[in-house]
Amino acid sequence: MIAFATLFSSSRGNSVFVSSGKTSVLVDAGCALCHLEKAMAEIGEKMEDLSALLITHEHQDHIKSAGSLSRRYDLPIYAAPKLWENYRGFGHISERNQRRYEYGMTIGDLSFDFFKTFHDAIQPVGLIVRSGGTKLGICTDTGIVTPKMIEMLANADGLVFESNHDREMLRTGRYAPSLKARIAGSRGHLSNEDAAGALKQIVGPATREILLAHLSEENNRPELAFESALTGLKELGRADSVRLAVAPPGHASNIIKLP
Repeated sequence: MIAFATLFSSSRGNSVFVSSGKTSVLVDAGCALCHLEKAMAEIGEKMEDLSALLITHEHQDHIKSAGSLSRRYDLPIYAAPKLWENYRGFGHISERNQRRYEYGMTIGDLSFDFFKTFHDAIQPVGLIVRSGGTKLGICTDTGIVTPKMIEMLANADGLVFESNHDREMLRTGRYAPSLKARIAGSRGHLSNEDAAGALKQIVGPATREILLAHLSEENNRPELAFESALTGLKELGRADSVRLAVAPPGHASNIIKLP
């Protein structure tokens, strides 16, 4: 069994709670610690019960309170080797809490694997989390989805998956041309259309839950992301057997339980 929820999910801040019932972790901590603590309370969980914080990459909307969270709760931080080598924004972290990702690593009764994402960061990753026979995929902040990524995510029971922007809203929006190019580029973020196309290749017989994440509040609307992904599910004949939802930007989502 795996239970998961987004605590925050937008261009302003991102964090995902994942639990087996025995072991609980956070993936990213991209907003103020007091807000994370409040969001954890909203879903009936406590920071003191966390076993680790896992970091996908070093942008502030994913890492803002990582250092303070580790220091306040003596919590290990897991991150990619190159991030530890090149990033100094955590502040002081005790050596025992500086942990490097390893393929097939375990934390309690959760096991983890990682895959490369394509984003303008030091060593960005997506995650596969398993407990027993249950598989959760977490994939945000990537400009493209490669065959290797699809292979890793394929047939996951649940997915937290980026659907960042509507192409037309981004094109006609107020962002500077350079920022638009960054977002739409191969090391930027997935559009609704790209997300729907990728999900059509990832969803398998075991897939039951999809939570669309990291929506831009400037260049997207929840109904646009939802309808795009739903169209893809309909084309697969899975619209009635996969529950699709959009992660709220400023508070915790409902907890989703995978058997």
